[in-house]
Amino acid sequence: MNAADPATRKFFATCPKGLEYLLVDELKALGAGDAHEALAGVHFGGSLDAGYRACLWSRLASRVLMPIAEFAAADGDALYRGALDVDWSEHFGTSDTFAVDAVGSTQGITHTQFAALRVKDAIVDQFRERGGVRPSVDTERPSLRVNLVLRKGQAILSIDLAGTPLHQRGYRLGKGLAPLKENLAAGMLLRAGWPATYAAGGGLVDPMCGSGTLLIEAALMAADIAPGLRRDYFGFLGWRGHDAALWKTLRDEAQARALAGAQALRPVFFGFDRDANVLREAVHNAQYAQMSGFIHLARQSLEHLHRPQELSMPGLVICNPPYGERMGADAGLVDLYRLLGTKLKAEFPGWRASVITSDENLARAIGLRAEKKYQLYNGALECVFLNFAIQSSLPAAADAPKPGPKPLSAGAQMVKNRIEKNHRHLRRIAAREGVECWRVYDADLPEYAAAIDIYREHGRDGVARDWLHIQEYAAPASIDESLARARLRELVRAAGEALDVPRERVALKQRRRGKGGEKYGNLDHRGEFIEVGEGGLRFLVNLWDYLDTGLFLDHRPLRARVRELARGRRFLNMFCYTGSVSVHAAAGGAIETTSVDLSQTYLEWATRNLALNDFGGGTGHGGRHKLVRADAATYLQQHSAMYDLIFVDPPTFSNSKSAADFDVQRDHAQLLRLCGERLLPGGIILFSNNYRRFKLDEAALSGFDIRDIGTATIPFDFERNPRIHQAWELQKK
Repeated sequence: MNAADPATRKFFATCPKGLEYLLVDELKALGAGDAHEALAGVHFGGSLDAGYRACLWSRLASRVLMPIAEFAAADGDALYRGALDVDWSEHFGTSDTFAVDAVGSTQGITHTQFAALRVKDAIVDQFRERGGVRPSVDTERPSLRVNLVLRKGQAILSIDLAGTPLHQRGYRLGKGLAPLKENLAAGMLLRAGWPATYAAGGGLVDPMCGSGTLLIEAALMAADIAPGLRRDYFGFLGWRGHDAALWKTLRDEAQARALAGAQALRPVFFGFDRDANVLREAVHNAQYAQMSGFIHLARQSLEHLHRPQELSMPGLVICNPPYGERMGADAGLVDLYRLLGTKLKAEFPGWRASVITSDENLARAIGLRAEKKYQLYNGALECVFLNFAIQSSLPAAADAPKPGPKPLSAGAQMVKNRIEKNHRHLRRIAAREGVECWRVYDADLPEYAAAIDIYREHGRDGVARDWLHIQEYAAPASIDESLARARLRELVRAAGEALDVPRERVALKQRRRGKGGEKYGNLDHRGEFIEVGEGGLRFLVNLWDYLDTGLFLDHRPLRARVRELARGRRFLNMFCYTGSVSVHAAAGGAIETTSVDLSQTYLEWATRNLALNDFGGGTGHGGRHKLVRADAATYLQQHSAMYDLIFVDPPTFSNSKSAADFDVQRDHAQLLRLCGERLLPGGIILFSNNYRRFKLDEAALSGFDIRDIGTATIPFDFERNPRIHQAWELQKK
């Protein structure tokens, strides 16, 4: 890609983890096309204007990268050759300077310094071969900064349009003892709803302001001043593809908006700190940002915090208080957070407050219930950002609301924290992979022994709703039953609070002790189904009436594997259950599917799933998608149809009145041999079961080439429980 390329380009804006979705919204507002999040960044497209606007106006981005080449790089030599194929003279000349930054790794390249050196060598060698003169390296402010990303055997080379990190606005000389990066501060303000608060007439107070970053960013935001307006260096200024006229137009527009915004800006920003040295830094930073006339700064300890008299409208209190990892462990921090909560309740009724910390135990000491929590990263440190609404007044006794629920016990709070942590981590993977039904908790804490699954419903009204399916595990005989029941109640409440799901959307399956051991109690008989999605397909699940819901979540990779293999094949689904695997086979392009099960209920369910995805099916033998009510072994023995692909997922044990007893350990070899007799040349059997002590009888299956795919078919949300199922791929010799 060079200056002569078409107007549409691709870009990648990096940002601190936790700000990706905010950055998507910001870039879309700036006119970027096809903005979508990735880990610690956002992909977007547009003309060069879009890249320049992101550099000038983004409050959240760290860098803006413009890819110019992507190629396989299995080792250093391949990386060198790929870099050598780029015509670097299109981007800069021998009289210019350059630098190479590298991030990531791949199997053959594990050191970023080595990777950057190989790219640098390729660039230098290309210029030498063409003219005998090489450009110089400048790591501080080069004419062109090249960015290299290595991932999964691929290398991506990009022009760094920012040149230096965009959080360096140019106003902060002093940094305080534990500074926030400017783009993280901007993200906090956006999460706190600061723009709306200012628009409604409110002001901002930072009671522990440090070097003033939150105050300055809030003022720049309120004044509509582009965060990059006062930077004197960008990476594109020395790039040969730079459009100087376009850049001048954008800067002139930003300058006009800044002038108008500063003229209308209200002086509603108040910062306090007990440290005189960092407060002097805040004063200097505000001066360099040209915001000193709008920000009031004063030396004051938290004990003397009061609402500024100049602020009559409710506003926002926001701060970055000390926490152990930043400032050193201090037992007095709990008292500090407790004092903060006391001051907020006493001095700022009706206001909103926001606090960032790496320790939720400290956050709880504030004594306010958070309305919203967000995971953010202060550098490499994982933090939680909390938003509070401070009650405006105590209600009169006659109008007092009913008492709220009792505080969670220490154990319940612990399990709530674990569920929240799991959810923060797993939801990103689920979003990236398009997964809408997944396991968020699996007896991570032994005292709270249950599995919790999230099912996202696609309502007929167009609204997506999350449901929880909680299935209790058997408690040890040594645990008192009343204690187990109490813990389960705590788990249900903790899960609902952690995942923001009301109790009416929680399906609970409890175990009951009785003769013959512990078993599940009476199940509901609602006949109620919800519609969920997977891989662009739709399925009906029932969370109440059966032990299983109709969709085995741990089988997602197996269903995807069937979909990959199905094109142009005849597919047989033994023990088909609700037909979800058959739907995937049909979606993958199977010539025909046959689904066999002994249960009429499940066959009717499978029929509905096929119809839901526009694959007509029915019991009997007609049509492309057939459903047959039969015992598995009997069907294989009595029917002569041949198949290219067979999926076999039997129960561990079955004693149906309509067929002989089945034991997966005892009978699997005979079952698979019968499947082999129905297999066309080159055909494949996918065999799975969830019996944890199962051993495949390979000696009895010598007619197959066998490949264990169990580990490869464990989805991300079951990695903590890799024994959830076993799976093999068998191909007839």
